[in-house]
Amino acid sequence: MDVLIIGGGLGGLTAALDLRQRGYAVALVERKHYPFHKVCGEYVSNEVLPYLRRLGVDPAPLGPAAISRFTLSSPAGRTLACPLDLGGFGVSRYALDYFLCQAAEARGVAVHQGATVSEVTFDETAQRHTVQLTDGRQLTARVVLGAYGKRANLDRQLQREFFQQRSPYVGVKYHLRLDFPRDTIALHNFADGYAGLSAIEDGKYCFCYLTTRQNLKAHGTIAEMERQVLAQNPYLRAVLREAEFLYDQPEVINEISFAPKNPVESHVLMCGDAAGLITPLCGNGMAMAIHGAERAAVHIDRFLRGQVARPALETAYAHDWQQHFGPRLWVGRAVQRLFGRPLLSEVVVGGMRHWPGGVRALMRRTHGAPFGAEQPAN
Repeated sequence: MDVLIIGGGLGGLTAALDLRQRGYAVALVERKHYPFHKVCGEYVSNEVLPYLRRLGVDPAPLGPAAISRFTLSSPAGRTLACPLDLGGFGVSRYALDYFLCQAAEARGVAVHQGATVSEVTFDETAQRHTVQLTDGRQLTARVVLGAYGKRANLDRQLQREFFQQRSPYVGVKYHLRLDFPRDTIALHNFADGYAGLSAIEDGKYCFCYLTTRQNLKAHGTIAEMERQVLAQNPYLRAVLREAEFLYDQPEVINEISFAPKNPVESHVLMCGDAAGLITPLCGNGMAMAIHGAERAAVHIDRFLRGQVARPALETAYAHDWQQHFGPRLWVGRAVQRLFGRPLLSEVVVGGMRHWPGGVRALMRRTHGAPFGAEQPAN
């Protein structure tokens, strides 16, 4: 096969659709079965729409919420608001990933669901990858794209530097119903964390927050931490008191790392969270994953056409990835350090509420421009 993609999130699925559209034999390995929930803010910048439309997967049939405004609150409830210049849409990963998977399978992508990769090796002589699955199967491909998310056992096998260090962050997500503007994405700060709230399809909302293991450990349970810590912010207190929570237990993920990562490891190209995770604050990880898939497909296409050799492919992709996303990751990490700390959050929000131009400038630094409308060359 030409390309094997490890991971069936947004980056993996859109890369599969793009490369299949270009005429390549593509397989994708996903350890779960669609549809499934995952911890994610579920807001996507409209920068991705030209690309999704080119791939024939405009999300409009899913009924996404149109989002055009941004609100930020400090732990004490001080707020600032601004319009989103480009705007975005809200849709659950449960619906969007399944939609993209169905499209990929319909177009001839071999999607292996419920399959886990245990090892990836590269034969220098044959210039091919061998991918070992835990069920004993082996798959071979000329190119492997790693799009498997924030953290996986494969990172250990590839001896990635960030995997050697513990991360203090925990992510929690709910779906709920609430009386809240459907055109607004809100980011609410609390001690050692922040929470996002925005509309998705079917009149529902995504409520997702990031905090630390220490914060959770200090209060024993997620519910108690929410009562004792999140509820100190009056906006979050209202959410916790008034919302109808649509499932009993939240989705939870541990070991979320914001450490820099390399976009190429052991000849495997990395995409989406596997290449680098943008912080949720003012960030746009879903759009970045989709844009990363577009960039990966461009470079893989050049290699498979014989226009560049493998060393040039890996060097060019790594440079392109850093050029497109490195500044956004840096700004996201820098801004994150200003929040989750009550006193500093109050100062920053209090100052920036009188400088709306600065807020919009910051948002532009962490969001991209529309991309991917052009058709690939034949």
